[in-house]
Amino acid sequence: MDPATADIAEIVAGIEPFDALEQQHIDETLAWLASTDDVFRRVKPATPPRHLVSYVVLVDPAARAVLLGRHRLAGLWLPTGGHVDPGEHPLEAARREAFEEIGLRADFTVVGTDPLFLTLTATVGLGSHDDVSLWYLVRGTHSQHYPLDRREFSTERWWDIDTFALADTDPHFCRFLAKLDAALG
Repeated sequence: MDPATADIAEIVAGIEPFDALEQQHIDETLAWLASTDDVFRRVKPATPPRHLVSYVVLVDPAARAVLLGRHRLAGLWLPTGGHVDPGEHPLEAARREAFEEIGLRADFTVVGTDPLFLTLTATVGLGSHDDVSLWYLVRGTHSQHYPLDRREFSTERWWDIDTFALADTDPHFCRFLAKLDAALG
């Protein structure tokens, strides 16, 4: 296992699973990492057919709110983030994506610099593939406007953690919110 893949395996192994599905995703991801070093997307949209993503969820812990954007390509309400570049550390990808898509220097003081959540998701549409997503939390303030990158998002909106009820989002988002709720206390 090359050093970059070993670093990712260490990150994944350090995630405390919230439920049986997250444990399954962690186990599958660790097995995948042990079988290949080809874990970074090299060619859009699906080469290799499974690759790493760093989600960057902007969270206002005091307001118990998260910012999502309407993703142009996916047609879903999603957190910001993107594919981890070849050789890039997932935390650095999260920092880069926060700057590129939200325009801010990431403040990881919600739960720290480790990802809170991990998901393995089959994408839909042309070029479908598997995203192994590490969910990083970045601190924001819901009273502040954060215009998202218009090349990727048509609009953005803060959503209340406690009353979130949206079908057109990441299939694991409600599970993520339950884990976030537990982390916020």
